[in-house]
Amino acid sequence: MAEFTLPKNSQIQKGKHFPAPAGAKQPRTFKVYRWNPDDGMNPRVDTYDVDLATCGPMVLDALIKIKNEIDPTLTFRRSCREGICGSCAMNIDGTNTLACTKAIDDCGKGGRGDVPIYPLPHMSVVKDLVPDLTHFYAQYASIRPWLRTQTVAPSRERLQSKDDRAKLDGLYECILCACCSTSCPSYWWNGERYLGPAILLQAYRWIVDSRDEDTGARLDDLEDPFKLYRCHTIMNCARTCPKGLNPAKAIAEIKKLMLARRA
Repeated sequence: MAEFTLPKNSQIQKGKHFPAPAGAKQPRTFKVYRWNPDDGMNPRVDTYDVDLATCGPMVLDALIKIKNEIDPTLTFRRSCREGICGSCAMNIDGTNTLACTKAIDDCGKGGRGDVPIYPLPHMSVVKDLVPDLTHFYAQYASIRPWLRTQTVAPSRERLQSKDDRAKLDGLYECILCACCSTSCPSYWWNGERYLGPAILLQAYRWIVDSRDEDTGARLDDLEDPFKLYRCHTIMNCARTCPKGLNPAKAIAEIKKLMLARRA
């Protein structure tokens, strides 16, 4: 029988319990991952009983209520609260999503039961629900995500036809929340070299842009055994994307372009 030894401080411990206040009309339990790099302790899961009668409908509302009224030490990212910035991406009820657009009533069976909340999986944790996205953003920078042109810039904007503009639909909406990449087993296994679904979708967004004049170089940059071809079409990326995008389709389109230019 195989035996595995976990690294020091990796085993999750039972945490603190914060019961609902007296007279709570609609209590709901949230189990939240906690880890502080400064105290030398193992990670733990704290339990918070929140009165939803005095709370907004989204998971982010519950987290803000916990931080403001129950436990100010809880750490998480958030900004726009409208599903645009991607800051509050985390694993909620077993799925990578945005806390600001995930309804509490959609968690658990029939909107009941505990709501488990963890940071995005397979990433180093900075603190509590905050993952370290340094490598993710470095990969994004590596594709040089801006218009690359050789011709003289026009006096006004670079024009597109309606059909060319339509090719960007389903691509430009990506908010780089990292939900898809952190749900991808191939990215878990090869994250240092495989760019992952989010970055490859962004790469295709510039490859297919009719205003860009560096398509050949962009494809050259992706012609690598690991950067592109570690995608095995598992489709976790499309299932978990909170914006309803399909990174796997974008990756397939890049592969088709790779084959077409070899013909």
